[in-house]
Amino acid sequence: MSPEQYLEIERQAERKSEFRDGEMFAMPGANQDHSQVVVSVASELHRQFRSRHCCVYLCEMRVRANPTRLYAYPDVVAVCGESRFLDDERDTLLNPNLLVEVLSPSTEAYDRGRKFEQYKTLESLREYLLIASDRMHVDLYTRQPDGRWLLTSADKPEDSLALESVDAQLTLADLYENVELAA
Repeated sequence: MSPEQYLEIERQAERKSEFRDGEMFAMPGANQDHSQVVVSVASELHRQFRSRHCCVYLCEMRVRANPTRLYAYPDVVAVCGESRFLDDERDTLLNPNLLVEVLSPSTEAYDRGRKFEQYKTLESLREYLLIASDRMHVDLYTRQPDGRWLLTSADKPEDSLALESVDAQLTLADLYENVELAA
């Protein structure tokens, strides 16, 4: 299937699907904790973006990476500056600065591996934040000037992450508020 065929089908579909290497894949549903973390991240970024030219998008915004290989729906997307879209539909973002994926057991390996490989092709992408939904743990990958990615991890409520790409700060206590974590 071509990217054009995918977009034609996807724009009329009732359920979201991602496109990878010429194939469509149905998106899995999310549980309560996953959804709560997504809302917390988006809310905190939105609060910090007030009076700034930055936008936060939830999982309904499609992102194109590596034009013929991946169209995906990250859990949260942030852009500072002008958002650029594929076409007049304004439903496929081309220039994210920050991508956030909330991990679930069924998607974690893919989000850390092949999906991240494709996301890295986005020249605008500066940070990739992976948030566990079953335990308090986050991994932030930050693109360095030489193209390498630096990993910063955090796992305590008082830990905070500086998201330089969008000039924001997130604390784990805020991200995991109202989430029931295993003991």
